[in-house]
Order: sequence, then structure tokens, then C-alpha cells
Amino acid sequence: MKNLSFFLFIALVIAGTLSANAQRAEYDVIPLPKEVKVDSANVFVLKNGMGVSFDASNEEVYRNVLFFRQWVEETIGISLKLTPTDKKAAVRMTLDYPKAKGEVESDLTDQQKEAYMIKVDKKGIAIIARQPIGLFRAAQTLRKSLPIAKNADKVELPCAEIFDEPRFEYRGVLLDCGRHYFTVEFIKKFLDVMALHGSNQFHWHLTEDQGWRFEVKAYPSLAPLGSVRAETVIGPGNSGVYDGTPYGGYYTQEECREVVSYAAERYINVVPEIDLPGHMQSALHVFPHLGCTGGPYPVRTYWGVSREVLCGGNPETMTFLKTVLGELCDVFPSKYIHIGGDECPKSRWQKCPTCQAKIKELGLKNDGKHTPENQLQSYINREVETFMKERGRAIIGWDEILEGGLSGESIIMSWRGIKGGIAAARQGHRVIMSPNVYSYIDHPQLKDLGKQPRTTDSYIVSASKIYSFEPLIPDSLTKEQQRLILGPQVNLWTEHVAYPQHAFYQLLPRLGASSEVQWCNPEQKNFDYFKKRLPRLKKLYDLLGVNYCKQLE
Repeated sequence: MKNLSFFLFIALVIAGTLSANAQRAEYDVIPLPKEVKVDSANVFVLKNGMGVSFDASNEEVYRNVLFFRQWVEETIGISLKLTPTDKKAAVRMTLDYPKAKGEVESDLTDQQKEAYMIKVDKKGIAIIARQPIGLFRAAQTLRKSLPIAKNADKVELPCAEIFDEPRFEYRGVLLDCGRHYFTVEFIKKFLDVMALHGSNQFHWHLTEDQGWRFEVKAYPSLAPLGSVRAETVIGPGNSGVYDGTPYGGYYTQEECREVVSYAAERYINVVPEIDLPGHMQSALHVFPHLGCTGGPYPVRTYWGVSREVLCGGNPETMTFLKTVLGELCDVFPSKYIHIGGDECPKSRWQKCPTCQAKIKELGLKNDGKHTPENQLQSYINREVETFMKERGRAIIGWDEILEGGLSGESIIMSWRGIKGGIAAARQGHRVIMSPNVYSYIDHPQLKDLGKQPRTTDSYIVSASKIYSFEPLIPDSLTKEQQRLILGPQVNLWTEHVAYPQHAFYQLLPRLGASSEVQWCNPEQKNFDYFKKRLPRLKKLYDLLGVNYCKQLE
């Protein structure tokens, strides 16, 4: 009897040790969900071979279930079975979100459509959402909650109730492919990383003075010729030293559609940008008659702002723009189309007889606020806006498009600080906040420049700086004006970022900091707490094989 008691004691000790050493999930993820209530004393144990139930007739739900199963297996090595009809399955993914009294589904905001609940009890995990997108968001939260344990036998999930929805409808990330071309495969991984952080707008900067990256069928020579520059300046700034190597690359319309489809499966909208009427030297290289001087216009080999812009008075300019933008709309279903509008010097227009004749024809005069040339750019913007509106699209432009007057239907992306965004909101425009000092992640993220790859050096944009940003500017905007702020965006410009791993280094973990600005309410934000949660996210970066900055400032 004594021997039996001894063996029972040993068995209990071993069982307790196994339980104590069991891999355990934690819900303090990035971005932090809106509400998390945890009962740490009780757990659900997720094991290999458990089932997932769902509505198999809904293809979108089915796709999200496959994502969830894939992520679980990649993260902890546990394989789940698909058991659509099993109401007692360990994991249950359903579109059964409780509606408020009198609520009409079609009247929900975009943020509400992304809402989800996760309920973990001793019997299993219930994932409940309004729409399939909510199931996707919930699956990402659980993915980030799981430990990184490739060969786990089981994982303990503390019993919990989680409710979540994003703060802003627009949560953007820009990738500049005009200065440097990145492959479709890289862009897909970039989108995967965006989805991991809850970002939902991929701003694809497709054209620049240094390269035209979008295929236009009506102009078959535009992309092949406009995408190639003879060489590229190397070193800091414009050093005057060049690599002597031709550089090019562009995206076919088929490839663009492939990116759009891949992004849509991850609930990311692709916002394409054709920058106009400035930043067009690559197009002028192919069609010099669209410039004010007739050229020649080589594809630009160094950085900065070119004074060579589209001729504002040439009627062929508008024909060209409408043709390009028409094909862009055929390829990209986004309700937002970005037309740039930034950094368009007017020195050529001031001396161009064709531009001055157009100014006279339109009766444009200096009104004390706007020069005739600024008003000429606004004329171009309005023509483009009307053209796009006929196709059911809304235009986004950098804050310079305010300078000559603009219709209230245009969306302003404020990059030169916050003043442009404030002015736009006060004028009744919708606004995306992307001020350079908080949002330009091509800049260094560490004070010690020697500890990071060289890039744009003019100022530091640290993770803590990004995290501190408040897009609604409560001291400057009324509640009504704040409702016009669609959301924030971070921008990865690539003058000095030429390779995928450097791009990810610039992006991460700053996108993590930005994701809490994009997703969380201000009262939830705490940078010290963010730092404590970040190591778990970095383990996922390692699992995904993406580079990131190991330090945090």
C-alpha cells in the first residue's frame, strides 16, 4: 500500500510538472484588443486533431478558417481538423454577432463590420463576428496570442472574453515602388505583414521621376521605357557618385490584379497612386511633347524634386492622364485613387506660353491666396476628380492640392506636418493623417546612425515618436471636424531603400507602434506596456523570416 501511494504521488508530481510546463497563450497582443477579460485560473487545452466548425457554404468564411488552421500549425505545430457540422467542436467560427436593438446591418460603419468576439471557456473557443472580415481579425488575434512552439503537444488558453473593433476605418501603409522596384512576391509578404498588424490600406506608389512602374496598354512603350533609368546615385543624399548600372522593372496589369486579389483575401484595399502633374519625368522621357520645353527628359537618376512637370496648358496632357487613370480604374477596384499632387514646381508653367495661354483662357488671377499657376493645378485636379467621380471613385491627394482651391469631395493626405490636415478638415474635406515627423519610416529609427542601415538622415522617426501621435488633433478640431479624419498612415519611401530586408527593417517594429495608433483608443495606449508586449510579436517576425530593428527607441 505504501508503494502504491508513493507511485501515485510521483504520478501527481509529474502531471503537475507537465501542466506547469505546458505552453500557454497570452492575449496581450499588438495591436491591443478593445476589451479583454481573462480568467487565468481556468484554461482550455488545445490539442492536436481537435475540430473546427464553421459554415461551409460560405466561401469567405471557409477561406478564413483555412487561414486560421494554417497559422495554428505554423505557430505551434498543432493540426486542426475541419468539422463544419460539429456543433461541439473545440473551435467554433460563426457569423452570429448579437445585434443592438433596431440595428440594421447595412448601416454599420466599416469599423463595426470588423468587430468580433472571442470566448474561451473550458470546453473550447468560440469566435463570433458580424461579417467574415471579423473572423479574419479574430483569427489574427489568436495567432498572435499563441506561443511560438513548433512541436507543442498542447497549448493552454486562459478562459477569456475578448471584444474588439478598430478605431479608424482607414489604416494605411505606403510602399514607394517608383524609386525602387520590388517584386510581386515581396509585395505579397509585405501585405501579409500588414494584415498581421491590422492595417487595411496598401498605398502603392507606382510612378516617380525615377521610374514608371504601371503598364498602360494604350501606351505600350510607356512602362518598358519609362521604368528604366541609366544608373542610380549612391551614397548619402545626392552624392554625385553613381553605380553605372541600368535599373528598371514594372508591373503588368495582370500582376497588379494578382496583388489586388491577394490583398483582398487579407482584407486589404490597394490604393494605387499615379503622381501628377509633377513627379512625371519618367513619363516625359517617353512623351517629351507633354512637357513645357520639349525635352529631352531622361528618367531621373538622382533624388529630389524635378522642375520638369506635365504641361498644364497642353490639351494632350489631360488626354494622357484620363487614358492612364481609366486603365488604372479597370485594374484597381479601390474606391480611393491617389493622384499625388505634391511637389509640383511652377517655374516651367510661369514661362511656358501654352500654360500662360491656358491661365488667360480660364481667367485665373492672383487672388491674394493662390497664384494663377496654383489655380491651374487645381483646374487639372478638378478635371481629374470629375473624370474619376464618373467612375465611382474618390481622389486622394497630398496636402499641396489645397493650394489652388479644391472641391470638398477630395480627400487630403496631410504629410507636411498636421497643418494641412487641420485646414482640410476645417474646410469640410475628409483627411488621412500622415505627417512626416510621425509617419515617414524611411527615416532612421535610432539616434545612433551607425547602428542601422543608412537612409534619409534629416531627422529621427522612432517607434516612440510614432506611438505618441494622436490623429484627431483634439485641441485644434471640433468633434464634427474630427469625424472627417479617416485614419493615419505610415509611409516607406525608398530613395535609399533598395532591398527587401532593408525595407522590412525600416518597417518593423515601427508598424507595430503605428498599428496601435491606427487600431486602439487613446486611453489604451501606453508605450511602456507596448514594449513589454513587443517580444512576442518579434518572435512572429522571426517565424515569418522578415528582418526588423532589434532595438527600440
